[in-house]
Amino acid sequence: MNHDEAATVRPLTLAWVSRHLEAGERIVKAVALHGGITAEMRRLTIGTGDGGTRDLVLRTYVDPFYVEHAEGGLNAEAVALTLLTGTGVPAPSLVAVDPTATQCEFPSLLMTHLAGRTVLDDQGVETRVRLLAGQLVAIHALRPVERPRKYVTLTTADTVVVPKGADAAAWTAAIDVIRKPAPPCEGRFLHRDFQPGNVLFDVPPSNLEDARITGVVDWAPSWGPADLDVAHCSVNLALLHGPAWGMRFAEAYEEAGGVLAATASERLYWRVRDALAASEEVRSVSQPWREAGRTELTTRAVEERLDAYVTALMDALG
Repeated sequence: MNHDEAATVRPLTLAWVSRHLEAGERIVKAVALHGGITAEMRRLTIGTGDGGTRDLVLRTYVDPFYVEHAEGGLNAEAVALTLLTGTGVPAPSLVAVDPTATQCEFPSLLMTHLAGRTVLDDQGVETRVRLLAGQLVAIHALRPVERPRKYVTLTTADTVVVPKGADAAAWTAAIDVIRKPAPPCEGRFLHRDFQPGNVLFDVPPSNLEDARITGVVDWAPSWGPADLDVAHCSVNLALLHGPAWGMRFAEAYEEAGGVLAATASERLYWRVRDALAASEEVRSVSQPWREAGRTELTTRAVEERLDAYVTALMDALG
């Protein structure tokens, strides 16, 4: 098998993957995929019996913190990939999952590989925002027979990390917003980590407006308000492309047919909650973006964009 050191598949995992291949198939190449935060990702090229090849993707949790939480996440993702089959939402198909590492060295999930690539550049963002909004509306329209687990939000008013030099009044007001109970909501099927880094695009170099979505990956499904997925994508757009694009996404979602909370105060709660959650993860989120070529997105630059976005939210909805 050809691979570089970072792409090496551990022996037990290699044997596990091999057991889930078709007769006559074998792994011929492994390539590390970069940009993830919680898991190691590899693209495996599979030699087929007829002399061709096909690709699979292997997700492996190795960090002790994420290993501890892998079982629930991998089981949820496996259920989601199975449920999404045949829905029209472009998601990978599940091949196999070992959530408790009973057969692999570490908890792992094997799935089909989707064509396309993540696009994080500013160029063409207007078109991609419309596509992202339309795709999220389609996801929220799904009505599974079995609902996934209820959404979880981990950020509290006491864990928010206020960036140095931030607008103190705006952040104090925003933190006060999430001290209140969550507003009542109509549940929807949520991706729960829907953002540009988890969406694959085909973008013709000659015409960026002809971009199309080819896949949605890294599912952490749950049941909750559509506003929560919209808020998560909004803050990621704000940090990647500037606060104005974070503010724009909710409008694009409604233009695509999505329905958000009825009142400004309810919308503010979800938008602020996810923006403040980002305050705890600026360093871990910005590093993969720099590795992907957005070298100007230093931790400090992203903190400044987050501050501007939180301030804009409080000015617009507060």
